[in-house]
Amino acid sequence: MTVTAAENIQETLYPAPIKSVEAGSAAERAGVLPGDVLLRVNDLPVTDVLAYRHVLSQGPATLEIARPRVAPQIMTGVPGTAQDHHRLMLPAPPSLDETFTFAVEWEDPGLEFEEVLFDGIRKCANKCDFCYVHQMPRGFRKSLYIMDDDFRLSFLYGSFVTLTNLTETDIQRIQDENLSPLYVSVHTANQDLRQDMMKWWRLKVKDPQAVQIRGMIERLEDIDLYTQIVLVPERNDGDHLDETVAYLSSRPNVISAAVVPIGLTSHRTNLPDVRTFTREEAQDSLRRLNVWRKQFLAERGTRFVFPSDELYLLAGEPLPTEEEYEGFPMLENGVGMIRDFLTEGLPELPAALSEPRRVILGTGSLFAESLDRAVEPLRAIQGLTLEVRGVENKTFGKVTTVAGLLTGRCFRHAVKPGEADVLIVPPTTLRYGTELMLDDTSLEDLRRELRMDIRAGGATLGELARVILQGAHSSGHQWGMSAHAVKDAGPSSPDDEPAEARIAEQGMRGQA
Repeated sequence: MTVTAAENIQETLYPAPIKSVEAGSAAERAGVLPGDVLLRVNDLPVTDVLAYRHVLSQGPATLEIARPRVAPQIMTGVPGTAQDHHRLMLPAPPSLDETFTFAVEWEDPGLEFEEVLFDGIRKCANKCDFCYVHQMPRGFRKSLYIMDDDFRLSFLYGSFVTLTNLTETDIQRIQDENLSPLYVSVHTANQDLRQDMMKWWRLKVKDPQAVQIRGMIERLEDIDLYTQIVLVPERNDGDHLDETVAYLSSRPNVISAAVVPIGLTSHRTNLPDVRTFTREEAQDSLRRLNVWRKQFLAERGTRFVFPSDELYLLAGEPLPTEEEYEGFPMLENGVGMIRDFLTEGLPELPAALSEPRRVILGTGSLFAESLDRAVEPLRAIQGLTLEVRGVENKTFGKVTTVAGLLTGRCFRHAVKPGEADVLIVPPTTLRYGTELMLDDTSLEDLRRELRMDIRAGGATLGELARVILQGAHSSGHQWGMSAHAVKDAGPSSPDDEPAEARIAEQGMRGQA
């Protein structure tokens, strides 16, 4: 059936470009092609892949597809005026007039979309004192300045959201579609303190009840929540931290709480004066949390609250054992990454190398000492010269000490051309599926400039050893396996496949 979409559009549409069509699927049989767009399902527009899958899980469905037709280019500017030299030929928006429909009954249509969100990313309604986006230097790709706070990305990728921008419709949808678990930035259970720390914009808050964190957690009682506390010295630590842990642990739907110290850069112009933790303050926070962890383990069989690696390093305290991380549920939040890295020990080491090799392991200053101890046995190998180098962050400033925020500029300053045979960089510095760093420096750029081989390290100590000794390729963690990929809006996002798998799983849960 062919109709004129322009005559029928009475509501806002969110055209969803189709990336590929599964061979033999209902969509292929209907003649759908890559490059077509989805307009409606059952006569209703859909905002994202989650909504699309939810509608399909309800039974028979009719999908409306448009085949974009690119209109001729149009001329801008005014002939014969001062603007005439600015006249450009610009493409007009593609026409979506030509549409057709096809139906499915309890069958996957076979469509894969360019993006998981059709209506764009939901933006943050807050101006937190500790927001990292506000501390970004200039000159990076635009996606890194997007203040996303989208509950759909929280479900899909585990990104943390504050809930302050939700509407009543959003809350109902989370419950109806069973979008569980969600990852929630709580920071403090004290409402006045939370408002003082987060400073939400009243005009951006759509529902006044959404900023009431206790009320929101209790309204979402059927949704599992993984929570986060970004700890700020002399703000939400001390007794406030105890109050927050006590409240979160009282709610049956809160699965765990991660505690992460504030991260700062040197780019805090016109921002509140905040600072990092002293060793004594970090030790006090750990002491309080360990009291809770011991109590929870005895009463519940779980430690419930998990301090991040950074808090242990700041306090100068040893990391917990692997068992104490209980399966690493908060790994992507920096909770247990070092212990996870150390779980696979060193392989059997050779007595000597066939050819001498000089290797520099570049890492953030916070992890340098721990990494140096971990690789000490490799220094007994004849012919291997191995140095762990804590790299000062020249992009975000000395106060930024984590490895994942090192950039090409940092390594250019830290390593002299030709001074080693191999430079190994943390895999967390690389954008997922690429060899690009945060500042768009590629490893090939660095190889050429520093005149040495440059490789990404491993996800484990054992894999790192194989990269050092054998030149193996890394399979380590890379950034961008989350909302970053969506914000980059790449047409071939590497996250599409795992997202689709999780969405399908969610659809089945929604039916149960």
